[in-house]
Amino acid sequence: MRRPLFVYISILLAILSSMAAANPVRVGHVEVAFLSETEQITAGKPFGSAIHFKIDDGWHLYWKNPGDAGAPPSIEWQLPDGFSAGEIQWPYPHRIDLPPLTDFGYDRELTLLVEITPPSNLPESRNVELRATIDWLVCTEICIPGETEVKLELPSGSSNLTANKSANHALFASAREKLPIENEDWEIQASTTEDELLLSIVKPNWVEGKLQSVLFFPEERGIIDNSARQIFQSAGERQTLRIPRDMNVHSSPERLKGILVAEPGWRGHDSEKALEIDLPIEPTEVIAGAKNEISGLWMALLFAFLGGMILNLMPCVLPVLSLKVLGIVGQAEQGRRKSLWHGTIFAAGVIASFLVLAGMILILQAGGNSLGWGFQLQSPAFVFVLSSFLFLFALNLMGLFEIGAVSLGRKAGVSHHAAFQSFLNGVTATVVATPCTAPFMGSALGYSLSQPPVAALLIFAFLGAGMALPYIVLSAFPQLLRFLPKPGRWMVTLKQVMGFLLLGTVVWLAWVLNIQAGGNAVVILLLALLILALAAWIKGQWGSIPLARTRTFTAATAFVLLITFGVSIGLYAIDKFGATALTRTAAEPSGPVWENYSAERLAELRSENRPILIDFTAAWCLSCQVNKRVALENDGVEKRLAELNLALMRADWTKRDDNITSALAQYGRNSVPLYVLYTGKDSAPQFLPEILTPQVVLDALAQVKKKSII
Repeated sequence: MRRPLFVYISILLAILSSMAAANPVRVGHVEVAFLSETEQITAGKPFGSAIHFKIDDGWHLYWKNPGDAGAPPSIEWQLPDGFSAGEIQWPYPHRIDLPPLTDFGYDRELTLLVEITPPSNLPESRNVELRATIDWLVCTEICIPGETEVKLELPSGSSNLTANKSANHALFASAREKLPIENEDWEIQASTTEDELLLSIVKPNWVEGKLQSVLFFPEERGIIDNSARQIFQSAGERQTLRIPRDMNVHSSPERLKGILVAEPGWRGHDSEKALEIDLPIEPTEVIAGAKNEISGLWMALLFAFLGGMILNLMPCVLPVLSLKVLGIVGQAEQGRRKSLWHGTIFAAGVIASFLVLAGMILILQAGGNSLGWGFQLQSPAFVFVLSSFLFLFALNLMGLFEIGAVSLGRKAGVSHHAAFQSFLNGVTATVVATPCTAPFMGSALGYSLSQPPVAALLIFAFLGAGMALPYIVLSAFPQLLRFLPKPGRWMVTLKQVMGFLLLGTVVWLAWVLNIQAGGNAVVILLLALLILALAAWIKGQWGSIPLARTRTFTAATAFVLLITFGVSIGLYAIDKFGATALTRTAAEPSGPVWENYSAERLAELRSENRPILIDFTAAWCLSCQVNKRVALENDGVEKRLAELNLALMRADWTKRDDNITSALAQYGRNSVPLYVLYTGKDSAPQFLPEILTPQVVLDALAQVKKKSII
C-alpha cells in the first residue's frame, strides 16, 4: 500500500508545482502563461499545451502572416529527451487598420495551441519539466519586442490514475473553436486576373441561407493588397469574393493558401468561423483583359468629376436641369449673393443624394448583396414611387398647384421654400440621372468597387460635384446667361413644356414597370396617378394664399392625405397583385437574334472560337435604349453583324439579377450600359464606349474581320 500512496502524493505535489510554474509572466504590455490541457503526462500519448497571452488594451500581437508590418510570436522549445512539439495551431486573426497599413493579428488575448508528444518509454512517477522561450512583437502606434522563458512541470503516470483534464479545459475548448477547419463540403475555386484574385464559393446542400460576408487572410505575404476592400457578392447559389492583388508583386502565385473567415460560420449557425483553403489558381479567360483603365484614386476622382459634368447633357436630367437654369435666370435680378446661395444649396442636394446612394450600395454590399449603379430602379416599388413623384412635379410645373412658402428669417432674405426647392431640385436631378451613365462614369464607379468605403464615397462625391459645377458657375456669374431673354412670360411657358417632358418620363417608367411587374402594375400606377391628380387639383383650387386660412388648411390636409393614400395603396397593390412579367424572348421580330446572357453559354461560345458581342443593358437605362436604337439596330451595323456571324448576347439588368451583377463586377463595372467584344477564342475582352454611334460599332467590328482574315 505504500507505493500507491507514494505515487498519489507525488502526483499531488507535481500538480501544485505545475500550477505554480504556470503562473503568468508579465513583460511590458503582455502577460504570458504556459498551460497544459492535462494534469499528467502518459507515455507515448500526445497532450495539448498552450502559450496564452493577455494583451493590454490598445496593443496587439500578430498572426503568422502579420500583414503589412510586424512579426508573429515564436516559440523555441527546450524539452526533455524523447519529447517533441508539433506546429503552432494559429487561431484566425482580424484586420488591424493603421492607415496606410493593414495588419493581421489579435488584441486582448491570444492562445497558441501546440501538441506535445512524450516518448513511449517515459517512466511513471516522475516530474517532467517543459521549458520554452517565447519571443513576440507587441504594437500600437509603436512596437516593442518582448521575450521570456516559461516552464511547466507535470507528473508522469498511467492515464487511469487521475482525470485526464485540467482546470484549463474551458480555455482550450474556446481556443479550438477559433481554429480554421478543413474544407470538406464547400465547393471553392480560385482564379486570377491582372489585378484581382477571385474565389468562387458554392455552399453544400445542407447549409441554409447564404454567407453574409467573407474575408480572406493569405498564409504568405505579397499575395493581396492587405488594405484594399474585399468585395463579397452573391449570384444565385454561387458567391464570389473579389480580392485586390498586391500590385507590387508582378508574378502570379500557383496556389492560394490561407483562411476564409465568415459569419455565422462554415458548419451552420454560430459554428467555426474560419475555413482553411489550399487551392490551385487558374487564370480567368473571361476577364483576363478586363482591367479597369483607372490605375489610381486620383484618376478615378478625375473620371468621376468629368462624368458628372457630362451627365448634365444626358436626356434623363435635361428637364430638371433646365428648371435650374430658369431659376438662376430669375434669381439673377435678386443679386449675385442670393443666386450663389441657391446654386450652393442645389449642389448640396446633388452631392448629398450621390452620397446617400453610395452609402446604400456599400451597406447592402457589406451584407452580401450584389448591387450597382441604378440598383433602386430594379425595384418595381421604387419605379412606382419615382413615377408618382415626377407626375406631381410635372403638374406643379404646369401650374395646377403650388407649394406655399414660409419665411426663413429677416436677415437671410431667403425663404424656407426657396432653399428647400433648390435642394429638392438637386435631389431630383440625381434621382432621374441614375438611369443614365455618361462617359467616364462607368470606369470610375467600377473602380470604386475595389476601394475602401471612404474612397468609394469620395468618388461618388466627386461625381456629384462634377454634375453640380456648371450651376455653381452660372450662379456665381449669372451674366453668362445674358444671351437668354429677360425674365418674363417665356419662363412660365418653358416650365410648362418641361412639365410635359416629365410626363413623357412617367410614360417611359410605366413601360419599365410593365417589364418588371406586368400589366397589372401599370393599371395600379394609373389609378394611383389619378388619385394624385385629384390631390393636386384640390390643392390648386382651394389651397392658394388669398383664400381663408381654414379652407387652405383643409385643402393642404386633403392634398397630403390623398397623396399618402394613393402611394400607399399603389405600393400595397403592386406588391400583392402585380404579376411577374413574362420573360422576353431573345429573338427580335427582325434583324439579328440576341441570346440571353449566361456565363455557361459564354464559355461555350468562346470554346467554339466565335466572335462575341455582349450588350449589358436595362429597360430603365435611357442611355442603353438610345444606343440600341441609334447604333445596334442601325441597318449597316446589323448587316455587318450578320456577315461576321457574331454571337450576340444580351444581359438584361432591368430586374435584379445577381448573375449579371457578378458578370459586370468581373469586368470591373457596376453600371450599364456596357458593351464587351471578343474577337476570338483567345482574345481579351474589349470595351466599346458607353455612348455608341454606328461608326463606333463598325470600327470595333473591323477588328473582328481583320482577325478572321489572319
